[in-house]
Amino acid sequence: MQATLESLNGLERRLNVSLPLTEIDTEVSARLKKIARTAKLAGFRPGKVPLKIVEQQFGPQVRQEVLGDVVKKSFGDAVREQNLRVAGLPSIEPRSGGEGGGAFEYSATFEVYPEVTVTDVSGLQFKRPVHEIVEADVDRTLEILRRQRVKFDPVERPAAAEDLVTIDYRGTIDGVEFPGGSASDHGVILGQGRLLPEFESHLVGFSAGATAAFDLQFPDTYHGKDVAGKTARFEVTLQRVAAPRLPDLDAEFAKQMGIEDGDLEKLRAEVRSNVEREIKARVRKRIKDQVMQALLDANELPIPKSLVDMEAQRLTQATMQDLASRGVDVQRLPFPAEGFETQARRRVSLGLILAELVRAHDLGPRPEQVRAVVEEHAQSFEHPREVVKWYYQVPERLNEFESVVLEDNVVQWVTRTAQVEDEAVGFDELMGNA
Repeated sequence: MQATLESLNGLERRLNVSLPLTEIDTEVSARLKKIARTAKLAGFRPGKVPLKIVEQQFGPQVRQEVLGDVVKKSFGDAVREQNLRVAGLPSIEPRSGGEGGGAFEYSATFEVYPEVTVTDVSGLQFKRPVHEIVEADVDRTLEILRRQRVKFDPVERPAAAEDLVTIDYRGTIDGVEFPGGSASDHGVILGQGRLLPEFESHLVGFSAGATAAFDLQFPDTYHGKDVAGKTARFEVTLQRVAAPRLPDLDAEFAKQMGIEDGDLEKLRAEVRSNVEREIKARVRKRIKDQVMQALLDANELPIPKSLVDMEAQRLTQATMQDLASRGVDVQRLPFPAEGFETQARRRVSLGLILAELVRAHDLGPRPEQVRAVVEEHAQSFEHPREVVKWYYQVPERLNEFESVVLEDNVVQWVTRTAQVEDEAVGFDELMGNA
């Protein structure tokens, strides 16, 4: 075998390989003889088919199979000899002349991984959010849990903010109804932002049975392109008004939250534990997001297009599967992989940087670290031990946790090396309630 390497644009390379035809012919002949020992053709007993007829019947197919195997093996050998790290799949093309001149020649075009040298991180600066949990945080969380279980009671008074109102409405533009502009028995909670503020403002102060007609201009940025920037005429009838009623913070509420004996102190302790776990996770995520972005900003790399294409395709498939699991007919939705290209480039670039840091500083996930993350994750389930057991029954189920540990190891190494300043953060801001 003879192989020469060409450097093309950027990370692209081309291997030109030449293989003696005698090796290919010898392998084709050996395979045909093996087939002849068991071949069954009409007019011949099994194993008695003349080799010439076997060659006529199976020769082209066998030759293609041999060429495929030879190309695969020779490409692998050439890559190892040249000490290349191939990214993605190669594009194989026979060279002009094919099998002429006593040799089979082909070209393999592919990309290689870039050489990654991570910039010194000691000069990077990060803000680490800090929050000390107090009883008011537990009270705030309990209030949120109560609001999630709100019930609505019919009332004989004008509608106000946070009321559930049921309306019939009909919208027209220049006297013509438009798609999505009409509905009957439509329920909406005032103040949640599901309707345009200008629409809701006409409902506040209305009582059941009242009707109203008003003009409303849709914003230029409205998601419905057909009506964006246009003025519509709405006719609305308010059918019912219901006021919110939060459940009492009592033993019955505690039982609904999983405290079998209804002990409110146990409920508070469990809520506090959950809040502590959630705050820890959010702090970790904030630092991680800062570190990952800083690493990307400080290390610009040439990225193999083949890897970006593969990642974009993977993201597309994952999104389609997620939507399909929710009952969305994904076959009717356009899902070009190019739509995920920016995200794919980011993930591939970050993956290369992290891989180099892991290699250079021995930051790979250790079994005890993975176990700790799995057990922490399992605490949010009713039977944690069974959850842990389930994950360890199939090693592939641990892949996600191993990735988490790997990223955590990198973040910890970076923050130990870089400059980190603690920053006090309020409960609502950290929990996303602000």
